[in-house]
Amino acid sequence: MEKREEKKSIAILGSTGSIGCQALEVVGDNPHLFDIEVLTAYSNADLLIEQAKKFKPNCVVIGDENSYKKVSESLWNEDIKTYSGEKALEQVVEMEEIDMVLTAVVGAIGLKPTLNAIRAGKPIALANKETLVVAGELIMKEAAMRRVPIIPVDSEHSALFQCMVGELHNPIEKIILTASGGPFRGYSKDQLAQVSLEAALKHPNWEMGAKITIDSATMMNKGLEVIEAKWLFQLNPDQIDVIVHKQSIIHSIVQFEDGSMKAQMGLPDMKLPIQYAMAYPQRIPSKFPRFDFTAYPTLDFEKVDTEVFKNLQLAYKSIELGGTAACNLNAANEISNLAFREKKISFLEIAETNEAVMESMPIIKNASLDQYIESDLAAREKAKELIASKG
Repeated sequence: MEKREEKKSIAILGSTGSIGCQALEVVGDNPHLFDIEVLTAYSNADLLIEQAKKFKPNCVVIGDENSYKKVSESLWNEDIKTYSGEKALEQVVEMEEIDMVLTAVVGAIGLKPTLNAIRAGKPIALANKETLVVAGELIMKEAAMRRVPIIPVDSEHSALFQCMVGELHNPIEKIILTASGGPFRGYSKDQLAQVSLEAALKHPNWEMGAKITIDSATMMNKGLEVIEAKWLFQLNPDQIDVIVHKQSIIHSIVQFEDGSMKAQMGLPDMKLPIQYAMAYPQRIPSKFPRFDFTAYPTLDFEKVDTEVFKNLQLAYKSIELGGTAACNLNAANEISNLAFREKKISFLEIAETNEAVMESMPIIKNASLDQYIESDLAAREKAKELIASKG
């Protein structure tokens, strides 16, 4: 008799973003494996309503309280509960019916709901890298204490995770995170001083949200990934390398103490790491395009110029400083990234603002959740002041 597979009930935080939408595609392709229990969005009420009508979750949360009435009335006849506001986002993850929480919101807003989900014993599929950047020490301590698995969704960290499966007792010498180099690979500082918002929003390999696309262009995305890797895999900064690999075929590499290396490869497609995290520990079939070696006779690798792409250098520095330094850097970057997208500052002024905030903010060691939140808010205010002074 064939064994019946139990469905996994998923809560997707940030269902209207790029990762959230692709996660729903994975669910749609595997209705025998996954159910949607919760969907949340910040302000995209129309898409949230559309998703809710299709996937029939138990409840939805709209972060923007002004959109609550629209969402609630639209789902009135669907037997779907509707909530609004940040508090609802933080509480909904504790629902007993949830088997896994996919955190796909962008920014530090993901911290509290992720922490609450861990405390409720829910396995985490982590696409919100800022959670570990802001409070990695606290998050990993809570996850270890409660034996809650955190499975990375970022393509690079998923690659590392996959390479480490079966290697539990084998010490890691170092990891190598690959970077596409973004749209400005090989540019000098003089060239970067002239780049436009439109050019920065054109990533060569990935389709992502605006904030992450700009982070990729400034290499801050890779900096955040370095910090995230430090906490996910308990590594020192000198065990984390970054190399530019423009084809984005090798997603990341693990080197063990005997010098042997494992790499995870494939065509750039975020649905693969999303599916891997949601189905873990099983691999499930997919119809994703397959890689053909003959179509890629050459794979290129280059060093990163951290003098030109200063944000990556700042990320390493924040790890060395410890405490709330990475929290301050992330907060500053969220403000400077937005300011660039609003055409208030130039491309190079993103890193300049981030560095100025890092240098001016106090660093708190062994911070509590409240201290991380206070540091985050203070760093944002400092970044806003610096940007206003430029105007």
